[in-house]
Amino acid sequence: MKGRTNIQSIIDKLLNLFLVGFTLIFVWFFSQVFFFSSFRIPSNSMEPGLIEGDAVLVWKPILGARLFNVNATLNLEQVTIYRTPGLRQVQRNDVLVFNFPHPNQWDKIEMHILRYYIKRCIGLPGDSLSIHKGEFQVKGVDLLLGNKKSQLQIGATRPEDFAKGVYNSFPFDSSFNWTIQEFGPFYIPKSGDELVMNHTHYLLYRKLIEWEQQGKLTYQDKTVYLNGRPIKSYRFLKNYYFMAGDNGMNSQDSRYWGLLPEEYIVGKAVLIWKSIDPHTGTFRWERFLKRIK
Repeated sequence: MKGRTNIQSIIDKLLNLFLVGFTLIFVWFFSQVFFFSSFRIPSNSMEPGLIEGDAVLVWKPILGARLFNVNATLNLEQVTIYRTPGLRQVQRNDVLVFNFPHPNQWDKIEMHILRYYIKRCIGLPGDSLSIHKGEFQVKGVDLLLGNKKSQLQIGATRPEDFAKGVYNSFPFDSSFNWTIQEFGPFYIPKSGDELVMNHTHYLLYRKLIEWEQQGKLTYQDKTVYLNGRPIKSYRFLKNYYFMAGDNGMNSQDSRYWGLLPEEYIVGKAVLIWKSIDPHTGTFRWERFLKRIK
């Protein structure tokens, strides 16, 4: 009887350990999906606030957690993304982590679950955004947007002094000739907006419309065609955002690849929870638990 009692005690302990382990895994998974995740800064595109080697806490309830088929995204399939109700909407100057919308080519919006960027939100749905002498401006908004020091540096730099591929910007068409010094005005669509489809809007919004419709947009003889059918206007289904890095001289952002769909936003970066120098492996104690502004 005593031996059987010992065996039963061992089984009970193993079951308890299993239940505790299962509970911890469930809580961790639930938290990762609905509350927070961690993102490591891979470059200097967000300097000086965020530097390479920082690990940031991404808080999801502010905007609402996303729900989608993870397995499908791992197979590089495009999926429908749902979002739970959030505490508030995105605000200008929020630092956001998002899935980079052009993991394969800048000519097409696609979802890749393992490709993440972190940038600052400069323009919201419904904004009309311009860049003048390197500085971001939104019509009707009197607010400092992004890193002013970096923008002034861009404005003061001669065009011939920029590194190759840095000066010219989206949509890379001679009829616009936009640069990171002089850009726009660029209207940022919000859900429900209806725009006339002409050559200008074709160039600015083709990728967005093709992504929303999962189809093909073409322009011929002064007419825009969606999947071979002529259209005079288009009503947008989604909200979009203009994102930019604080280190404007070295940041692949909306100035180059265009607008970010709302569905691709993971959450708001709120805290540097640790920081390790990627070159020396030393811990940067002074950056531990530093709030992101």
